[in-house]
Amino acid sequence: MNVLMFTNTYLPIVGGVSESVQRLKRQLQAAGHHVLVVAPRLEGQPAFEADVVRVAAVQHFNGSDFSLPVPIPGQLYDAIEAFEPDLVHAHHPFLLGDTAARAAETYGLPLVFTHHTLYEHYTHYVPGDSPRMQRFAIALATQYTWLCDAVIAPSESIRDLLLAREGNPEVRVVPSGVDTARFAEGDGPACRERLGIPETAYVIGHLGRLAKEKNLGFLAEAVCRALAERPEAHFLVVGDGEAAEGMARIAAEQGVAERVHFAGRLQGQALIDAYHAMDVFAFASHSETQGMVVAEAMACGLPVVAVSAPGVVEVVTDGENGRLLAEDDVPAMAEALSALADPERREPLRRGALVTAADYDEGLCAERCLAVYRRAIAGGGPFTHADDGGWDRVRGRLGAEWQMLRYRGRLLRHLMQEEWEQERPSWWPGGRSDEPEVPSK
Repeated sequence: MNVLMFTNTYLPIVGGVSESVQRLKRQLQAAGHHVLVVAPRLEGQPAFEADVVRVAAVQHFNGSDFSLPVPIPGQLYDAIEAFEPDLVHAHHPFLLGDTAARAAETYGLPLVFTHHTLYEHYTHYVPGDSPRMQRFAIALATQYTWLCDAVIAPSESIRDLLLAREGNPEVRVVPSGVDTARFAEGDGPACRERLGIPETAYVIGHLGRLAKEKNLGFLAEAVCRALAERPEAHFLVVGDGEAAEGMARIAAEQGVAERVHFAGRLQGQALIDAYHAMDVFAFASHSETQGMVVAEAMACGLPVVAVSAPGVVEVVTDGENGRLLAEDDVPAMAEALSALADPERREPLRRGALVTAADYDEGLCAERCLAVYRRAIAGGGPFTHADDGGWDRVRGRLGAEWQMLRYRGRLLRHLMQEEWEQERPSWWPGGRSDEPEVPSK
């Protein structure tokens, strides 16, 4: 099978979507399939990539780590036609996601979309962030699903959310996989020694982008309170971002700054070694669709203490592989983290974490993704390929633009309806309850 993927984030970016695409690509190729990735041109990208097509992009959009691809579809047609794809897989609903939809329609190919991200949690990266922008982000992703032959949700909670938002019902749950065998082996003592963490310390860990949407203020407050209660405890933070300064300030205010270690961004074996330097993993994000780092931590044998949120509730089972808190509660999370300083309490949760991680092995997840591909191809009927005549390609491109026009029309109608629902006065049936009532005459 020839799979054409489109992603707005890829190497050398370190992040959940980039890593998910790389892992899926690697597993598909290992199984004998061919994958071509269309991704933005990025600073520090590999000098040679035989199976990647790069498009122009604005770097560090609005001061973030993200790039803004500027796709020119015409430049891609030669590469696409030479590849002869059987299916198109979009990993975003905009920018290169638009290009993916155009390519699928142009060549009559099935389109699959993975809903990796709750985009409404990321609108602060866009100038003019507002509730209206959040509604737009929700509508954009939801309406995009109707362009697709199949939709992949990384977790049951995201599938249920898409269905509640009236997205395309052809949605299947396929988590992003983890190389469980690789993550099982790491040199934690060496990592501790490098960072100046005592061999006998109780280490609470966290790994990920240190960004506003990750709820890191709350996490730092809870962990630092646990450190204050446990003089032998240390906090290991792997990753970088604008939230690091605030976390360091909280540690200083709590008087535990000397036991908080910022390791920066790590990759490869160094990242796995950092996991193995931890005793428990702390997680508080509400913006995940799966929380891939949670599955990675469990593959390293770490119990996870987390806040209940989409994507996390399917992985963390309270009392079996960690602790799952109902809400953001600093004392409760600090208490849960402090209690797991006892090795006897950790051990059964550690065993449970390894059992859970086995379900997220990337080989199994790739097989589930292939099943979605095969279903989409089987239901799509005959499709064109690169050897079609010139007129067929022109007709396909015209059809692609018509489909995109219809998509944007549906999006606009949906947004207008949303705005009316938000703004209509209370005297209109179903109007807002916060509007002052119109006095009767």
